Amino acid sequence: MLRRCTDFLSSTVLTVFCLVALMILVIACTLAQVRLGVNPSVAQYIRSFIVWWRPEELPFPVPVFPGGGLVGGVLLINLGVAQFLRLERSWRKAGLWIMHFGLALLLIGEFATALLQVESRMSIEEGQTVNFSEDTHRMELAVIDVTDGDSDDVRSIPESLFKSRSEIADASLPFVLRVHAFYENAQLRRRGSEDPPTQATAGIGTEVLVRPAPRPAGEADDMPAALIEPRGREGRSYGVFLLSPALGAAQEFLHEGRRWSMSLRPRRYYMPFSLTLKDFRHDVYPGTNIPKNFSSLVRLLDARAGDDRDVLIFMNSPLRHGGLTFYQASFGKNDTLSVLQVVRNPSWTLPYISCLLVAIGLLWHFGLMLRRTLGVRS
Repeated sequence: MLRRCTDFLSSTVLTVFCLVALMILVIACTLAQVRLGVNPSVAQYIRSFIVWWRPEELPFPVPVFPGGGLVGGVLLINLGVAQFLRLERSWRKAGLWIMHFGLALLLIGEFATALLQVESRMSIEEGQTVNFSEDTHRMELAVIDVTDGDSDDVRSIPESLFKSRSEIADASLPFVLRVHAFYENAQLRRRGSEDPPTQATAGIGTEVLVRPAPRPAGEADDMPAALIEPRGREGRSYGVFLLSPALGAAQEFLHEGRRWSMSLRPRRYYMPFSLTLKDFRHDVYPGTNIPKNFSSLVRLLDARAGDDRDVLIFMNSPLRHGGLTFYQASFGKNDTLSVLQVVRNPSWTLPYISCLLVAIGLLWHFGLMLRRTLGVRS
């Protein structure tokens, strides 16, 4: 039985099946990007173990194809078992050994990227200094003590916490937060005279009607909303507030003489350094509106590392600092706003190393074959 298992795991048939399955997944993922967008498509087809089909007439999803995670894991096992059971351990086969190590490292790098990579965005205007980026795919509930005008005391509650709990109590907060409702995507409009009363009893949300909405297709972001009620430890209620990034304003209340603010915003990742946008350039080809170049001249200030310098970020020339990579992504406000894509990926070097190993293995293997052929001819 063990011999049969090892023969199956190291077989060339399994290798070909995995490669064909990966090709099908890549094609399906590419076609699905038109309907779902890039990130949802990659998550559904490439970074999953099973591809599910969700028909409207059935209350449960149906598995239809192995996902990229499952196929990649099987291919990784197949390469490992085949390498140690079938490849000859000699200098003559060293090139094949190196190529197999490179391919295995490429698969490991994709698994590491799926688990560790975090993408966010930094929007920065000319003359503005920013030390954080925002993840538009994850939300957080920011509870801020704004009593002191010079500084804010911020508590950040991740989306996973207030989505799964009906009440949030923490020692750092002098009150509790009761979650009445959370909508991953909501439609907000001003309440008319014939509309029913809203659940919000305080703040500007009393004039806004909120309804759940289907998730948007393509690259459009969700517009979440939440109904949060702060309550004192003694049970006093400060009202139910409607929170949403669409409102464009935080909700405030007084508790024991201090002024507090609540807002639902994209999750923020703070950095131990700051970027100041000195100049943004949007160049086009002469006589046309075709973009030629986007570039941001920023001042990098990292007091901890003693780094103070100007850096030009443009297409295919990112800034790498502090384990982060800053790419030029977009712009706005009549070319006075620059949007930088911020990527934290501890495994970003693995694809380069794997490609280098594959290239070395190919040169080694075909170099030996060429040498042998030339020797036979001579």
